[in-house]
Amino acid sequence: MAKHWKKWARKRNIECFRIYDRDIPQVPVCVDLYGPLCHISVYKNNYEISDEDKIKENEEVSRIVCETLSIDPNQIFWKKREPKKGKEQYEKQSEQSELFEVGENGLRFYVNLSDYVDTGLFLDHRITRDLVRKESKGKKFLNLFSYTGSFTVYAASGGAVKSLSVDLSNTYSDWAEENLKLNGFSLTKHRVFKADVMEWLRHERKNPDREKYDLIVVDPPTFSNSKKMAEIFDIQKDHAEILNTLYIDFALPGAVLFFSTNFRKFEFSKQAVLWDNVKDISKFTIPEDFRNEKIHFCWKMEKPI
Repeated sequence: MAKHWKKWARKRNIECFRIYDRDIPQVPVCVDLYGPLCHISVYKNNYEISDEDKIKENEEVSRIVCETLSIDPNQIFWKKREPKKGKEQYEKQSEQSELFEVGENGLRFYVNLSDYVDTGLFLDHRITRDLVRKESKGKKFLNLFSYTGSFTVYAASGGAVKSLSVDLSNTYSDWAEENLKLNGFSLTKHRVFKADVMEWLRHERKNPDREKYDLIVVDPPTFSNSKKMAEIFDIQKDHAEILNTLYIDFALPGAVLFFSTNFRKFEFSKQAVLWDNVKDISKFTIPEDFRNEKIHFCWKMEKPI
């Protein structure tokens, strides 16, 4: 299995990919390779087992991974993922603050395999990123909830003339700037702005001189109650408002927008959205190395010329 995915990845010029995706229910882990390093996410097991058995199970997973991939245990990074309820959110898991450089489709990105539940590069959006690159030549690009800016790096590499990436997090915004610089892109042409996206939209739409865009990506969290935010964000409740505000106030005629969420119970309010030619492209955008068909949902939509 591992040899298959390594060969598969080499053919596609990618260093980061999934080799095990909870394929066996009794072994609820995801194993991702980031270059020479391994990132293992441990999910809650539906089978009742003792803490001692969990430790033994993880030790066995580690042994198999090391033998199969010919790596040392110190090249493995472990993360525990459990469903969060209500207003709970994932907390920082480490303070190592070590960034590693990895490659994907001719581009370079920094990842952090130790400190956060997520690494800084969502591997399930590899195809979506490439779709953005193919759409970006000569375009003005807006990236909302931009995280570490990987969509922006792809847009810049595809020939976007300028871009703006907006995210609330200082850490992720700084990370996005480093990813842009790593690939040789100007931070003057490709700006990163730290702000609450909903507040930024409401404020900026009142600006008569605001920029308008012909390529937009919206990839928000499911839920956020950060103290920096004016109000709680809920993707199910707020997605139509975001998309319609963009359509009316920020999208140029002929604009293309990609909208994505990883909320498993999400219901897209197609009738409430103003955009035309709305297409569910979820199945097309999930890479072959991901066996979970609900890892994300994705839509492409357009504004008429």
